[in-house]
Amino acid sequence: MTGVSTESSSFVALIGIDWADQHHDMALRELSTGGVERMRIEATPEALAEWLSELRKRFQGRRVGICLEQARGALIHALLEHDFLVLYPINPATLDRFRKAFSSSGAKSDPRDAHLLLELLEKHRERLHAWTPDDPDTRALTRLVEARRKAVDLQTQFVQRLTAELKGYFPQALEWAGSLTSPMAHDFLRRWPTLQAVQRARESTLRRFYSTHHSRSAEAIQMRLKQIRQAVPLVNDRAIVDTSVLTVQLLVEQLSVLVRSIRTYDAEIQILFERHPDAPLFEGLPGGGSALAPRLLGAFGTDRSRFGSARDVQQYMGIAPVTEASGKSRWVHRRWAAPKFLRQTFHEFAGHSIRYSGWARAYYDQMRARGLGHHAAVRSLAFKWIRILWRCWQDRTPYDESRYIEALRQRGSPLVTRLAAAA
Repeated sequence: MTGVSTESSSFVALIGIDWADQHHDMALRELSTGGVERMRIEATPEALAEWLSELRKRFQGRRVGICLEQARGALIHALLEHDFLVLYPINPATLDRFRKAFSSSGAKSDPRDAHLLLELLEKHRERLHAWTPDDPDTRALTRLVEARRKAVDLQTQFVQRLTAELKGYFPQALEWAGSLTSPMAHDFLRRWPTLQAVQRARESTLRRFYSTHHSRSAEAIQMRLKQIRQAVPLVNDRAIVDTSVLTVQLLVEQLSVLVRSIRTYDAEIQILFERHPDAPLFEGLPGGGSALAPRLLGAFGTDRSRFGSARDVQQYMGIAPVTEASGKSRWVHRRWAAPKFLRQTFHEFAGHSIRYSGWARAYYDQMRARGLGHHAAVRSLAFKWIRILWRCWQDRTPYDESRYIEALRQRGSPLVTRLAAAA
């Protein structure tokens, strides 16, 4: 990203902060005197509040630039509440490379890193971007969509563990209980965690159970009842069965809580997304849907100066490829130092768009025909999507599939031929 805050020229002091769980090391240069002051404060709200109060009083509320290694977290949230501070968060990989450039050993220390952060801000400020926080609704939406994704990932882990446990002693339950994320499956495994337990249940009880959980196909219920009567246990060893039952009950309760929490996340995300002024830019995207559209909105944010070009977005999100060349060798690979969740967001959106966008399908097929693997082709498609989305975001104009295809036709793009052939 490029660009410098218009307020940066009025700084009275610059600070590098290396934050940690136990303490924060700082290097401060007052521009009128030129000397560097080093200090350390405890990583407590009280110590931070006292230091910020003294900083404001010392410089009479005039602008102070701060360089630090993060874009989120407790420290940056606290700093954002003070209007006299201008923050320059950098990727930890940037500091790591800067450190190694001037230290052959690559040795790291918190006070040294604070000084390096100060040096980065002093000498390379034109390459850094003063971070302007989004409005509260956008920040809340951004945090919610990432928290939801983590909850879904955790849910997947629990489903895999529960599946493995059931396969070890009661594999029939995987068919009779239904989807392991459904309330029916959780209630089934609570009531009948073993084959012997479900075989002791009356047919009328089982019929009522399935009907209550909206599984009302008489044919499907009858088939399950027949299977239950005829089933034989995989194992009878109580050492295995009893311990597996305890594990299954634990996982069922955890899954039940997770499923409810994900529904709560979904409801909150929908409320924030629907009332967001930029929602129309993302809600109609092919393959966006209720999960990915809010994630894309959060990835761009509301500060139109944050990304000066589509290239800035591609590089920051880790979608732009990196080319390394040395002598006769040349290696192109994906960018490693990038926000993982944001990179996943664009990759997943591009993958979903293949099913809903004609030109996206044509482009993906074209990349595969050139020898790219699936994920490489999807990343290439994401690279193309970012250029489109950045322009829509900058112009505040919703995406129009027919308009984009017409633009491809006017440019004589080979994708138009593929589209015609597919039709």
